[in-house]
Amino acid sequence: MRPNSVYMKKIGIISLFLAGFLLCGCTALEKKQQAGAAVELNGQYLYQSTLDSLAAGLDSLEAEQVKQQYIRQWAEDILVFDQGERRISGRERAEIERMVEEYRHSLYSQAHEHRLIERRMPKTIPDSAVQALYDQMPDRFKLNESIIRGILVVVPKDAPNLDKLNQWLSKTSLDAIEKYAYQNASGYELFMDKWLTTTQMISRIPVERADLEAKLRSSNHIEITDSTKTYLLQVTDKHMRGEAMPVEYARPQIEKILLNARQVEFLRAERERMYKEAVQTKKIHFFEN
Repeated sequence: MRPNSVYMKKIGIISLFLAGFLLCGCTALEKKQQAGAAVELNGQYLYQSTLDSLAAGLDSLEAEQVKQQYIRQWAEDILVFDQGERRISGRERAEIERMVEEYRHSLYSQAHEHRLIERRMPKTIPDSAVQALYDQMPDRFKLNESIIRGILVVVPKDAPNLDKLNQWLSKTSLDAIEKYAYQNASGYELFMDKWLTTTQMISRIPVERADLEAKLRSSNHIEITDSTKTYLLQVTDKHMRGEAMPVEYARPQIEKILLNARQVEFLRAERERMYKEAVQTKKIHFFEN
């Protein structure tokens, strides 16, 4: 039996509708791909720009390996999450939701308090406060290694007039030292206004730490020679390992301690202010039992 014309007309309309729906779906997918989507899984998209940034600077083979590894990890994470979200229920799900909400609450609170600290808490520590804490806690600020100030001159092994240079170093005759260094030195460092540790110094001169410590305890002038160079170190100030730090050297540690204490007090006072304001404005409602 031949289908009647009404039936065929309905089939034609449905076919056109499905064709249009599929065309729209393909167009939407193409738009998403044109927008930069490289992979889709369960309604989540991984974008080509992300993959390209991971593979930047790699050759084509390495780049492809990195991209495929990342795609696999990305997909596995989504699949595991989706399985957990569907299958975990009851008390375990409620506990997870509670933990998520607590973490969300903590993040917002910490972000708000961080903004308050950055915008409103004073960051400058006066010298008097630094000195006061230094005096209160003398045993806390001990040196783990020796520190020195001074002058370092590195010259070729056969450099002229080393006796005169040593005299100038002992007298801290900076003009003469700088003039000599300009003419003869392969290295010159004036650090009379900053402290260098023994770790920093042994990276500059060929000496073992223990030997340097021993030399520093016995003298303020150290001369070391290797196969090609002579290293002349004149110490103008020093504090040995185990001694108290000079207050200016301890200052960064002291400021950190004081700022941490100030931050705790600042946030405590801010929380108290907010609570009192909420009570006064009757934002908090107390119920009689």
